[in-house]
Amino acid sequence: MRESVQAEVMMSFLVSEELSFRIPVELRYETCDPYAVRLTFHLPGDAPVTWAFGRELLIDGVGRPCGDGDVHIAPADPEAFGEVLIRLQVGGDHALFRSGAAPLVAFLDRTDKLVPLGQERSLADFDAHLDEALDRILAEEQSTG
Repeated sequence: MRESVQAEVMMSFLVSEELSFRIPVELRYETCDPYAVRLTFHLPGDAPVTWAFGRELLIDGVGRPCGDGDVHIAPADPEAFGEVLIRLQVGGDHALFRSGAAPLVAFLDRTDKLVPLGQERSLADFDAHLDEALDRILAEEQSTG
């Protein structure tokens, strides 16, 4: 069984109303973390930045505004299906990206073929992978702080 789905899409990084530029963004979904998607933003002059958030949040955000906390996703125009806005926030800083809805939907469709929505819990080793991930996160926090 295939264990991941990847895609690369071009998104607009909206710096201000007057300034935006296109960047490649890698989308990744792995069966070892079946509830999450990862987006890796390749910003010019900076190291790639990866954000992980719920697959269901991305699914819902393509069709309607949603998200609490650091990630907000919404259609760019509520009256038309075409583009999606992704807002990422850390403290008072935020970044806004615009993507075509079609490549996101195509990626999400591929994730659903790998692990149908609602069937994430059925993955046999999910609890073991979750425990490993939590142990790794705690070890990283202890070594840096």
